[in-house]
Amino acid sequence: MAASTSTTLDDLFANIIAQARFTAEENSLMAGLVTQYNIGSEAGKTIQVPKYPAITAAALTEGTDMTSTTVSTSSVSITIGEVGAQVVLTDVAAMGAGNPAVELGTVLGNAIATKMDTDLISLFTGFSSGLGGAGTEITVADIFKAAATLRAAKAQGDIFAVVHPFQAYQLKANLTNTFANPNGGDIQNVAMAQSYVGTIAGIDIYESTNMTVDGSDDAIGGVFSREALALVMKRDFEIETQRDASLRAFELNATAVYGTGELDDSYGVSLTFDAAL
Repeated sequence: MAASTSTTLDDLFANIIAQARFTAEENSLMAGLVTQYNIGSEAGKTIQVPKYPAITAAALTEGTDMTSTTVSTSSVSITIGEVGAQVVLTDVAAMGAGNPAVELGTVLGNAIATKMDTDLISLFTGFSSGLGGAGTEITVADIFKAAATLRAAKAQGDIFAVVHPFQAYQLKANLTNTFANPNGGDIQNVAMAQSYVGTIAGIDIYESTNMTVDGSDDAIGGVFSREALALVMKRDFEIETQRDASLRAFELNATAVYGTGELDDSYGVSLTFDAAL
């Protein structure tokens, strides 16, 4: 039987860490759709994000001084916390067949990515506007309504939608006349050929399995601009190993330190719709 040396274990741990980091970065959908702040070099566990009000410009009279407008800022407070996941790599498993570096790295990376996504998705319920209802199937018209709501609220920049895969199916069926009419236009053709909803009303539609489905088979998705939600990173994904001699194994401890919060509830619309086939 091949023996594991400190060198081979060091290489294995390095590969586990690399795979876990790659998986966490690739599988965290929501992190790329919200405003991010990095406070790793700053002291403290809380960040205060200032919010500036809109002011009104007025016509001027030649030779007359302008009147100043008082700008009073508010702020959003976001507190960071630690999340983690642990797996155990036994000596026998490290010496055995298979590829524990890929397998364990994927498990740990998925755990952190899923936690980050579920924390951000849970904020959809705080949006000031909402569409749908229990047992109602989502339609393309609902996406257009959400787009109109956000533009009326003066939401700026890119707008995204995140829905459950079963809700995405309903959108695709609605687009394609229940998959019977692939010649209705470019969006319909893409939905038929690539199984991808695409961009509707200027909104990029994404599917996420990290959405909770309640006992009535409903899930709450969201349409939002990047400025609606925030992810505050104190320390990114990290893995530490600890030897447990009596267990003849290594603990692999994956952690991250971050916080999530709502920046502007008017820049998002919650989507409460049926999530069943």
